[in-house]
Amino acid sequence: MRKKVQRTMYKSHYGFKCLPFSRSIDIKELYEHPEFKEVKHRLKFAIQNRLFAVVTGPVGAGKTTALRSIKAEFNDPRYTYIYISQSGITPRVFYNEILKELCLSPIYSKPEARMAVNKAVMKMYSEDQIPVIVVDEAHLLTESMLEEIRFLINFNMDSMSPLSLILVGQPELRETLRLKTMEAISQRVSVRFHMDGLTREGTEDYILTHLKVAGAEHAIFTDSAVNEIFQFTVGIPRKINNLCEKCLLDGFIQEKKLIDEIMVKRVIKNEYE
Repeated sequence: MRKKVQRTMYKSHYGFKCLPFSRSIDIKELYEHPEFKEVKHRLKFAIQNRLFAVVTGPVGAGKTTALRSIKAEFNDPRYTYIYISQSGITPRVFYNEILKELCLSPIYSKPEARMAVNKAVMKMYSEDQIPVIVVDEAHLLTESMLEEIRFLINFNMDSMSPLSLILVGQPELRETLRLKTMEAISQRVSVRFHMDGLTREGTEDYILTHLKVAGAEHAIFTDSAVNEIFQFTVGIPRKINNLCEKCLLDGFIQEKKLIDEIMVKRVIKNEYE
């Protein structure tokens, strides 16, 4: 509660109309750097053409945010988004999560659950509906679970694709799919993209864009402060958000309206070391 009050107070301190680095910022107002735009274009292609896609990147790089942005832009009732994010998921749970999202009853038997999913997907296909199945945290999937996913996309003797399947995970997923044992599923991936952190210039643009959205009328972070932020966060958006918010709070406490490199270093030392 105290932290929430402080955040509200620092909003007034800087003259913001909203919190610039909050997760609640409108998806339409996000800074879309070149890599973010590229992954969106690739995923849109995969979704529209019912393809199998894999997106990897470090924690906080913006993978899930890109998918949320696409969903917001695709205002089309033909698409049904099924989002699954569970660690240690089993094939039976996987199929029943899909059935639940399609408002169908769960089935205890894995083979029967798989058959029910296939039947539901084919029915949607016949009605020109496109199920978009997103599996987040896919780097945690076991090899047997990845094999099950291969069965899911193997329709009509592998001659058609009635759905779009997107695996989203950390860099380990990319390494797993390079294994010889994963070749059968890796060959079926039509769209791949790996997201990295922003450049120094991109980090500055990201910060400025979010400050502008919040209603900032002047620069709040000095160039040297941005340098420190970039070096510490390596351009990862979620890390940038967290550090910038802590710096703004520190500026409010110190009664400063300009954040310099000394303040950033102090926040890093106090909050992260």
